[in-house]
Amino acid sequence: LSDWSSDVCSSDLCAKPFAPRWVAKARADAAMTTPGPRSVVVTGVSRPGQLGDAIARGFAAAGDQVVLVARRADDAVACADAMTAIGHRPLAFGCDLADPEAVRDLATRITAATGRIDAVIHAAGGFASSGPVAASDPAAWNAQLTTNLHTAYAVARGFLPALRERHGSITFIASQAALPGARVAGVSAYAVAKGGVLALMRAIAQEEREHQVRANAVAPGTLDRKSTRLNSSHLGISYA
Repeated sequence: LSDWSSDVCSSDLCAKPFAPRWVAKARADAAMTTPGPRSVVVTGVSRPGQLGDAIARGFAAAGDQVVLVARRADDAVACADAMTAIGHRPLAFGCDLADPEAVRDLATRITAATGRIDAVIHAAGGFASSGPVAASDPAAWNAQLTTNLHTAYAVARGFLPALRERHGSITFIASQAALPGARVAGVSAYAVAKGGVLALMRAIAQEEREHQVRANAVAPGTLDRKSTRLNSSHLGISYA
C-alpha cells in the first residue's frame, strides 16, 4: 500500500467467526505508521465472538495497549475482564457511538487515560434485512444507517484530532455487500450504509493526507453468528 492512501481489503471468508486475515489486515494498517506497541481503540466488543472482540485480542496478543468501546460500559468491562483473565490489560469505555459529541468526549477521555491514540478500528455495526425497497420500513432503513454509517462518521470526526497527533490510522469494517457485483436484494439499507462507509473512508484518506493519517477498510463476507443467521435465513446464504 502507498502511504496515506485508502484501500479496501475484501475477504469471502464466510462462516469463520474469528477471520484471522481481517485481524492481520487491521493490525498491518496500524503498524505501517506506528511501529512497536501502540495504543489502539477497538469499537464493537459488546458480545464475545464479535469481530471487534477478535480484533482486540489480536492487538493485545501483539503487545499493544487496547482500549475497548461498547455502547454499554458493562459490556466493555465484561470483554476487558475476559481478556484480563488471559493476561492482557485492556481499558474499557462505554459510549453511544451514534452521538457525535459523546464520541468526541470519549476521545478526550481515552487520550487522558492512555496519553495517545495510534489507531482506531471501528468494528461496531450490525446486519439486518430491510426487505424489498418498495415494501421497506423507513425505520428499519434509518436503523441500519445509524448503526453502520452514522457511527462511522461520529467515530472518525471524534478521533481524527488525536490521530493527527500520532500520524495514526483509522480502519473501518465495510462489507462485500458494498462492492460491485454484490447480491443486495433484501438488504439494500445495509448495503447502502456500508457503501457510505467506503465513501467516508476515501474522503478521510484524501482529506487527512496532509496530516499523515491513513484510512482503510476491510470488506469481509458473512460472519457465521446466530444473529446473522436469523436475519439472513431468507436470503439463501450458505454457512456449510
